[in-house]
Amino acid sequence: MGEVLVGVAIFACLAGAALASLMVYPRFPEHHRQDDTSAVVRLAANLFVVMSSLVLGLMINSAKNTFESIDRNVHTFSTDLILLDRALRLYGPEANGARELLGAYAQRVVDTTANDGNTTVVPNKLSELLLNQIGDRLEALAPADAKRLAAQQNATQQLQKVIEMRWVLAEQSEGVLPVPLICLLVAWLTLIFASFGFRAPRNATIVGTFIVSSALAAAALYLIMDMDTPFFGPIQVSPAPLQRALAELKQ
Repeated sequence: MGEVLVGVAIFACLAGAALASLMVYPRFPEHHRQDDTSAVVRLAANLFVVMSSLVLGLMINSAKNTFESIDRNVHTFSTDLILLDRALRLYGPEANGARELLGAYAQRVVDTTANDGNTTVVPNKLSELLLNQIGDRLEALAPADAKRLAAQQNATQQLQKVIEMRWVLAEQSEGVLPVPLICLLVAWLTLIFASFGFRAPRNATIVGTFIVSSALAAAALYLIMDMDTPFFGPIQVSPAPLQRALAELKQ
């Protein structure tokens, strides 16, 4: 929701700057409307066009890398859940209680993802309690032979991996794009759009072009910011690996 409001605010800034420049220009004193003045204004705008293009490229690359990194980590997290379940199965019926808790945790992850549109690997008390209880059940096991001892040790290691990856995903869920950089880019784009209205004809075609261009530029920035937070918004990491992991745990 916050990113949508930011996108609307960016659209308002860009469209407002272009339309305000279009409306105010005829009221400028004559010496402010000379060709030399217009040329300098356009040169300044061109400078920020180049800088904005570079920053946009960096933002797109950063958001893309963040999205791909989290997507890989979600696959790794799902695999760790499956391997933990396999280790518990290998131990035998005594580990069924821990398996039930693991299944409950995976079910909670998938259900909350489907209901809220957000991933549930981020920290919450109930999920943390379920993982802690799995650890307690593992510690309470008393292996009777070397095979079960190895399975217990393997399960303990896999549980630690699940917990570590859960916190990695939690840390990555906030995004990495710095707010000051986004604000600076919006300021540059606002100046560029304001230069569009300088000496532009005042007609419906120009106004429509300004509005459509502002909407498309704002939408592009919104999608970049949304991709930077892959657990929220329309561009999200697929929950399919978690769903497949849950199906494996139920077998």
